[in-house]
Amino acid sequence: MFTWTDFMPIGKDEKTFFGQLGARIAQTRKAQSITQVQLAERLGVSQQTINAYEVGRRRMPVSSLPLIARLLGISIEELMGEAPAPAKRGPTPKLLQQIERIQQLPRSKQRFVIEMLDTVLAQQGRG
Repeated sequence: MFTWTDFMPIGKDEKTFFGQLGARIAQTRKAQSITQVQLAERLGVSQQTINAYEVGRRRMPVSSLPLIARLLGISIEELMGEAPAPAKRGPTPKLLQQIERIQQLPRSKQRFVIEMLDTVLAQQGRG
């Protein structure tokens, strides 16, 4: 779906902004081995649209930024080129606490835990 802003010429400042934004998206996407086609499918747009976003030829709708950030696993601040927000203080999630405890086990017991996890995850993938 097109909006009236799709047909307005992009000014120099906007071209710089959208070019840098697109470059960050492309870099993050590639680092995670996500193709333009895959990102386009998740956003409900064409691969050509993603390409136009990444090279700064086309304005990206502001409303799509939260979804793009979520799909790329980064914050909107990171997507916009700002430093990530400081981590929230509070209790460490239980899974992270367990991982830290597993790291303290002897190697043989670590391997046993990893094998168990692999088995459970493989069963989950089949079911």
